[in-house]
Amino acid sequence: MKETDDFYEKQEQSFKEVLLALKEIILRQDKEITNVLKYGMPFFCYKGKMFCYLWIHKKNRQPYIGIVEGKHFDEPFLIQEDRSRMKIMMLDYTQDLPLEKIETILQKALNLYKSGIIKV
Repeated sequence: MKETDDFYEKQEQSFKEVLLALKEIILRQDKEITNVLKYGMPFFCYKGKMFCYLWIHKKNRQPYIGIVEGKHFDEPFLIQEDRSRMKIMMLDYTQDLPLEKIETILQKALNLYKSGIIKV
């Protein structure tokens, strides 16, 4: 857990607050979700399977949630860019987090694993 704590501590204050809030939102979606550091970024796994991650968009300088199996969703607020499998949900760190939208997409993503569409 030390590595993941270090990740959050190293972030700019404005990003750090948002990322820590997102971490809590994600972890409270299901007791089977764990937080690990992979590829230098915080990943969240459901029963050991990568589910989503947090990062900061290099060009836009905005934090985002990456949905590992985002290709299964058509929500207009999810951005694919050059990714084949993942989609991201950009967040404006100067605004309140859209909690309902975040929780809805996280639950939809979790349901892919719980329903067996994505094998765990």
